[in-house]
Amino acid sequence: MPQFLGIEWIDIFSSVERKKTYLGMVAHATLTYPIGNMLLVVPLFLLFPFHWFLLVLLYIALVYYDRKTPSRGGYGLDFIRKWKINQWYAGYFPAKVHKTAELPKDKNYILAYHPHGIISMGGWVNFASNGSGIMEMYPGITFNLCTLGMNFKIPIRREILLLFGCIDCSKESIEYALGPKNKGRAIVLVIGGAAESLDAHPGRHELTLINRKGFVREALLTGAQLVPVYSFGENDVFEQAANPPGSRLRKWQEALKKSMGISLPVVKARGFLQYSIGWLPFRRPINTVIGAPIHVKKTENPTKEQINELHEEYVKRLTELFEEHKERFGVSKETKLTLK
Repeated sequence: MPQFLGIEWIDIFSSVERKKTYLGMVAHATLTYPIGNMLLVVPLFLLFPFHWFLLVLLYIALVYYDRKTPSRGGYGLDFIRKWKINQWYAGYFPAKVHKTAELPKDKNYILAYHPHGIISMGGWVNFASNGSGIMEMYPGITFNLCTLGMNFKIPIRREILLLFGCIDCSKESIEYALGPKNKGRAIVLVIGGAAESLDAHPGRHELTLINRKGFVREALLTGAQLVPVYSFGENDVFEQAANPPGSRLRKWQEALKKSMGISLPVVKARGFLQYSIGWLPFRRPINTVIGAPIHVKKTENPTKEQINELHEEYVKRLTELFEEHKERFGVSKETKLTLK
C-alpha cells in the first residue's frame, strides 16, 4: 500500500470488486453509526432552510405514533435488507455464514450470538442485512437482530434499525416476537453485551456467559428453540487497547458501564482513505457458524433448576460447536473457549 507522511493510504488502483466492498463498508458506516445518521438529514435542512422547525415537529409526531414498534416485532423490509450494497459490505471482510442444520419454519428460535466483539459487525451483516445470503439459506425464517432500547431513541438511527429488522432486546419485546401467533421467527441476541466487548481482543475467545441466563429463561417461557452461534473473527476486526482487569483503563470502563449501561472500548482501526487511524474495521474474515437447535419445551413458570439445566446444555453445545470448527477458521488446536 502507498505510504506518505508515515500514513498508509488506500490503493486507488485496486480492482473494481475491492472498491465495491469498500463502498459497502462506507455505506454501512453512514447508515448505522450515529454520526453518519445525522449526515443523512443535512440535505433536508439545506433544501428546506425555512421549514426545519416543521420537519422536526413532524418527526416527533411520527416517533410518538410509532413509539411501541421496536418492542412489537418491528417492521423490517426485505428489499432493503437485500440491497446489493449489503453484499458488498459482507465482501469487505469477507463475512460468511456457515449452516450446520436446518431451522424448520414451523418453530421459533433464539439465536445466541457470540462473541460480542467491539460492535458485533458479523451480527449486523449476517442477520440485520442479507449480506451473506442468510434468507436464502433458511427460507421461511424471519431474523430480527436485538439491540438496546436506547438505540431506538436516537433520531434517524431508530428508523434505520427498524427497516433492517432490528427490535428492542427487552424481555417484553422478545416475548412478543416469539409469541404463539408467530412462527418462523428467529431473534438474534448478542449475549455478552457491553461487558464482553471489553474482552474483545484479536485472537482471544473469552465469553461473558456463566451468569447470563436470561436468554435461557426466555426460551423456556416462549418454547423457542435455542441455537448456539459463534463468529470466528468477530474479535479480530478491531484492535483494542490493553485493558487487563484491575488496570486504570479497565476500572474507568467498568465504572462507565455500571453507570450508563454501555462500555467504551479504546480501539485502533482504519480510516476512510487510509489504514493508519480511524474507526472503520479492518479487512479480516468473519465466519459465523450457526449450530443445530436445542429442543426446548415451553414452560410457563420455569424453575431455577430448569433454567440451570438448559443453560448447562447450551454451554456444552456451544463449546462443542467451537471445538468442531475452530481449526477450520484459523484457531489453534490448543485454544480453548474461556467462559466468565
